[in-house]
Amino acid sequence: MTLLHGYWRSGTSYRLRIAMNFKGLDYDQVPVNLKAGDQRGDAYRALNPQGLVPLLEIDGARLIQSPAILEYLEETHPEPPLLPGTPAERARIRAYAAVIGCDIHPIQNLRILQYLRTGFGQDGDGVTAWCQRWIGDGFAALEKMTEADNRAGPYLWGPQPTMADVYLVPQMYNARRFGLALDAFPRLVAADEAARAHPAFEAARPENQPDAPEDER
Repeated sequence: MTLLHGYWRSGTSYRLRIAMNFKGLDYDQVPVNLKAGDQRGDAYRALNPQGLVPLLEIDGARLIQSPAILEYLEETHPEPPLLPGTPAERARIRAYAAVIGCDIHPIQNLRILQYLRTGFGQDGDGVTAWCQRWIGDGFAALEKMTEADNRAGPYLWGPQPTMADVYLVPQMYNARRFGLALDAFPRLVAADEAARAHPAFEAARPENQPDAPEDER
């Protein structure tokens, strides 16, 4: 049995749901309520000492950190691929993913936003401004990258979804959640729209998860 420990609105859990759906993998979800602090409990830390989601139990292994898990899935279930093309093209796709996974997402996650409030006294407006600033800076760079590469679409890297889209869609969800104006990023918006229409992405949407609150569905 494959178990995905995650949270309905976690961007990193969202990535894994997309990838596993895309590759046709069956899995059961184990909700970890980040708002309630489940991730800090002894039971969960015994599985993942970092106290973060996601955690994937698969093939007798317990895997953490979504970039590592996504690479594992690509290696063990290569069809359909999320990293197509030549080595140089795959490096470029990974770079798209890293702009989000390394430079945008980590400073948006719940523990960082909570510390902005408790450690630096920021109110809701301050937290929102923080998120808009860093998502906006990262998206500006990513939009220029897509302009330079000039792929035909409809996805970020051409006619099929790739790892770049797996990272983009959850971050676009967060951008909308924090009220970031997206007019300056037409290529990202178009790729996000195409990807969200794909069945694998649709099934992975936060509001479609079993632990999503009723008022979010």
